[in-house]
Amino acid sequence: MQIKRIGTAGRAGWMLLGLCVPVVLSAHVTVQPRQSMQGATERYTVRIPSEGDVATVAAELDVPEGVIVEVLQTPIGWTYEVKHAEDRIVSIRWNVDVKPHEFLEVGFVARNPRQGTQIVWTLRQVFADGTVTDWTNGPNGLRPTAITELTPRPQQ
Repeated sequence: MQIKRIGTAGRAGWMLLGLCVPVVLSAHVTVQPRQSMQGATERYTVRIPSEGDVATVAAELDVPEGVIVEVLQTPIGWTYEVKHAEDRIVSIRWNVDVKPHEFLEVGFVARNPRQGTQIVWTLRQVFADGTVTDWTNGPNGLRPTAITELTPRPQQ
């Protein structure tokens, strides 16, 4: 039986691969932070990557009931569309040009619901070839990247 040893370059290559795999596996539209407090005013960040060979042309976010969007960030060169129900923003579509293997981030400030244990964000990514990917509902249910856990407000 012959045993082959992996040299320093081989070990470095496997270590590098191990560091890259989680990034590739988590490359999709996400909302941060993943934890906040009931009733808090929070700055949320939407990360919009193009992990494949097709550019992303838009990201869509449906704002859950009880969340009140107060301010939207509009980076230079971007446009956005909002839909309202009564006086509340219920959806946002950022029109972007995210080239393959790049990402962009956009933010908004919102007030969290005063009750409940989580916010489930509905996220969709629109690609230049016309395909749309839902980043909320996965094959095993809700994806964790679309959920903000809510902790109770401290008693005063």
